Amino acid sequence: MEEANPVQPGIVIRLRLDIAYDGTNFSGWSTQPELRTVQGTIEDALGVIFRKHGPIPTLVVAGRTDAGVHASGQVAHLDLTAGQLRSLDRPRRGNLGGRRYDGPASLARRINGIAGLEADIYVSRAVIAPEGFDARFSPMWRRYEYRISDNESPRDPRYRNHTVWYPATLDVDAMNVAAQELLGLHDWAAYCKPREGATTVRSLEEFRFSRTDEGIIVGEVRADAFCHSMVRSLVGAGVYVGQGKLDSGRPADIRDERSKGSEFKVMPAKGLTLVEVGYPADDQLAARAELTRARRNPLE
Repeated sequence: MEEANPVQPGIVIRLRLDIAYDGTNFSGWSTQPELRTVQGTIEDALGVIFRKHGPIPTLVVAGRTDAGVHASGQVAHLDLTAGQLRSLDRPRRGNLGGRRYDGPASLARRINGIAGLEADIYVSRAVIAPEGFDARFSPMWRRYEYRISDNESPRDPRYRNHTVWYPATLDVDAMNVAAQELLGLHDWAAYCKPREGATTVRSLEEFRFSRTDEGIIVGEVRADAFCHSMVRSLVGAGVYVGQGKLDSGRPADIRDERSKGSEFKVMPAKGLTLVEVGYPADDQLAARAELTRARRNPLE
């Protein structure tokens, strides 16, 4: 006998989506008229899936990535009605005693099916979110990685869209000295593109550079949130230190002066990947979201 659906009519159910994408051919995350974006691509798929079960849901994301930026650990949420969730159920094939597909998992499969096997976007997981979960406001931190191939690194054309080829030899030790001096809660106006009404105060929790076994330099950056272009600016300052164009203490001075000028360049988007979003325990999700809204609004 088939189990009754526990979702009651009139109830809105929040789903969490875990998403990966190659940002090369996307004009960023956010929907834009006549441009291909990650949000627009997924919401177009949702339009197909729920065309008979409107209204079409929209996505709320943990971190709005720019054009050309990639993600392996992006997180978003969407809200469904009980009828929309039930519409995702489909009987399993084979002799499985009348059991049915799990609705959220079915949603991930359908989005991926619409995208196709050669897609540059993939929903790795879709689940009913814990109570109080907000993809944008509940995170404790976001973590990015930036890949650089300098003169000491191999230049593999297979990774040309995900690794910046930099025509110099970089001193990783000097870059790490500068990175450590940047840690902490500060105003990052010098490292951000200003947006009206958005604060530039952030807590930079981790910042380091290392060489992989193959010789690629990887910058790892973690903060409670990032303002626009902050990661690529931080890496750019580190690269100029590594090349000997800036003293190791100068990036922290630039931060405190709140004016970058032309002392270093922001790094290209293609080397950057959002790799992980950290959330608190389920019973702390709602409180974290309320605290974030009160302290920093909007985040990205």
